Amino acid sequence: MTDELDVLRAADPVRADEGPWRDRPLDARAEIALHRLLTGKRARQARRRLVLRAEAAVLVLVAVLAYTFSGAGAAPAAAAPSPIVPRGVTGSVSLETLARRAAEVARAAGKDAGPHRGSHLQTWYLSMETGPDAAPPDTVPQERITRWRPDGSGAELVAATDPRHPGRTVIDDSDGSWRTVNDAKVLRRTTYPAGSRAGDNAGTRPPTGPAALREHLAAHYGGTGPRTPQLLSALSSFLQEWTPGPRETAGVVRLLADTGGLRPAGPVTDRLGRHGQAYVYDGPDGALDATRQMVILDPGSGRLLGSEITFTKDLPDFKITSGEVLSYEAWMS
Repeated sequence: MTDELDVLRAADPVRADEGPWRDRPLDARAEIALHRLLTGKRARQARRRLVLRAEAAVLVLVAVLAYTFSGAGAAPAAAAPSPIVPRGVTGSVSLETLARRAAEVARAAGKDAGPHRGSHLQTWYLSMETGPDAAPPDTVPQERITRWRPDGSGAELVAATDPRHPGRTVIDDSDGSWRTVNDAKVLRRTTYPAGSRAGDNAGTRPPTGPAALREHLAAHYGGTGPRTPQLLSALSSFLQEWTPGPRETAGVVRLLADTGGLRPAGPVTDRLGRHGQAYVYDGPDGALDATRQMVILDPGSGRLLGSEITFTKDLPDFKITSGEVLSYEAWMS
């Protein structure tokens, strides 16, 4: 197992200052190296125990998914959520219109309505262990909150949510201190010392203009290239570190509108019961070309409410059926 992990690290090395849960999409060189690894004799013969996480770019997700499930005879994950279904294209709002609305909100915002460094979200990622000693399939929806200070110190709290009550919050931070509610199970509570988030983007306030924002995402979150999947992956990483203010939100929506590739899919109710507008990318996503990405934006302000990745075709070798959810993220603040 150690040899294979060394090969993967060499394919896409991560610096020591990248943070406790940062993933990045592969560049062209690393994608070729990973492809060679996946199609090599060692990969075909090995029996491994791995955990899938859908926090990286779709290219990485699909490749690792194929690598992990291949020949494993895996069953569908437990507690898998149903995909979000838009209520038809009637009432759709174009990204261009939403970008103008977000710009108006930004112009009316006060000077103190800036971003803060940290995030609060609910997530679900398809997880599966394989190999002769693998545990039964299991999936746990989570809620996590993080805060980072200018010196690179911070804290993180991760709790399991109750799948019987999807969308019900389990972490309360209304009084400035974090506490779990609704009988949540704490999975991780961590305090990070000064310097933990030191690095290229330590304390770097995100820009508000779309061009500068694209450069920022490319430099710090792997959003290189013009493709929509890469941009959406970079935005996910960005939003796990920063909660944008109105001006940064306006820059994000303008960037999405200018990039293209996202089509209006209609109004939706998101995982937390909020009304939003869905925008879908269902173009090429890699070798398997088997996923669809959806982002949900607030129709009034443009704030990103959530994202979801679903499969668009059956993958019998992986025991996956079209329409199953690969991951979702619901942003709470």
